Amino acid sequence: MTNLAVAGTGYVGLVAGVCFAEMGHHVTCVDIDEDKVNLLRDGISPIYETGLEELMRKNYAAGRIQYTTDYQAAYRAADAIFIGVGTPEQPDGSANLSYIATVARQIAESIEQDCLVVVKSTVPVGTNDKVEQFIRDFLVHDVKVEVASNPEFLAQGSAVHDTLHAERIIIGTESAWAEELLRRIYAPFQLPIVAVNRRSAEMIKYASNDFLALKISYMNDIANLCELVGADIQDVAQGMGYDPRIGNQFLNAGIGFGGSCFPKDTKALANLASQHGYELRTVQSAIRVNADQKTMLYKKASKRLITFNGLKVAVLGLTFKPGTDDLREAASLENVPLLLEQGAEVHAYDPVGAANFARLYPEGAHGKGSIRYVSDPEEALTEANVCFILTEWGEIRQLAPEAYHRLMRTPLVYDGRNLYEVAQMRDANVEYHSIGREPSLRSRVKESKILG
Repeated sequence: MTNLAVAGTGYVGLVAGVCFAEMGHHVTCVDIDEDKVNLLRDGISPIYETGLEELMRKNYAAGRIQYTTDYQAAYRAADAIFIGVGTPEQPDGSANLSYIATVARQIAESIEQDCLVVVKSTVPVGTNDKVEQFIRDFLVHDVKVEVASNPEFLAQGSAVHDTLHAERIIIGTESAWAEELLRRIYAPFQLPIVAVNRRSAEMIKYASNDFLALKISYMNDIANLCELVGADIQDVAQGMGYDPRIGNQFLNAGIGFGGSCFPKDTKALANLASQHGYELRTVQSAIRVNADQKTMLYKKASKRLITFNGLKVAVLGLTFKPGTDDLREAASLENVPLLLEQGAEVHAYDPVGAANFARLYPEGAHGKGSIRYVSDPEEALTEANVCFILTEWGEIRQLAPEAYHRLMRTPLVYDGRNLYEVAQMRDANVEYHSIGREPSLRSRVKESKILG
């Protein structure tokens, strides 16, 4: 098997490195943070990802993966080096490539044998050409080096499964040598390989993610219209999903997409088009729809209530999706500050994301409002005046409709993930507002609570 080095130990780099080791390669993962490296050596993942720590410990014990801050030693004798560092969004929507550049220079100054550098990070079309030239500009030793594109298509929460059981592997190369080496590295995965040139591989990543973002935003747009005309978005989605040209995935309406990919990639592709004098109107529309969608429930509740001041507000779910502790572009980051500004007493529940959210909003007072983190959803609901469901965690799905009526002071629920059937909430005498469906209004007040 080949000797691989992986630069970066975030979602992309760490998952890739562990999965390469699982397939029998010898892998060295590189990070600049010594404390993080020590955690990795102890089998502790810095990110929450299903099944990752088990594979980390298994392959570390087998000697197939190691972690280091010594990039020179890691890169010196590597057959291939995978770059999996972040490309965060800049204020203008473009991708920040400074981490890519830093690693590229380190590689150029370290490698002592022929080497393939593989960029897994999501980068604008044409970046791999620049990376290859950058590395050659700074080469210390007279060795052969090429750059290939190998974009990832993992979803947070299922990244390990998505890597080991991918629908396809995209490799973008400019030589038979680079393509053959990548095919050999991926041979143990026994997955379909699509071999294209570098720029096509870079575009496949953006085009794929942005298409899914378009699909989500389209369904959210249709959901908003459904509410106005009396249609049910879930019935509409079911009918659409039977059409093989459309498919039944990414048809769930809600309060928008978040995470590290879709928001950043839609803006980056729109920015790339703008640099070439072209406007991607469909992608721009998706960006606008998504921005508006995130606070849709808050706006509905604001029309329903006189004020949030002094109200206990249950917030169920803080991460942008279940199965991860990632808060990037999460709806909670839009809604919780609005509630706090209005003086709400927020009681927030998330099974894994509360600690990360507390770093941004520590428990206690914030302006006119306050926030408290609780250990189970029922505690959040107890005596609450209103509830917002922002993430579709299983622990929240398991709550029976009757629980909202039984526990809340006023059973008023705003569900951004359409977890419940409207009829069920109506039967439980819960006032229930969701996305793209008619509201469920209570037939009577809670007699024991009417006077407070």
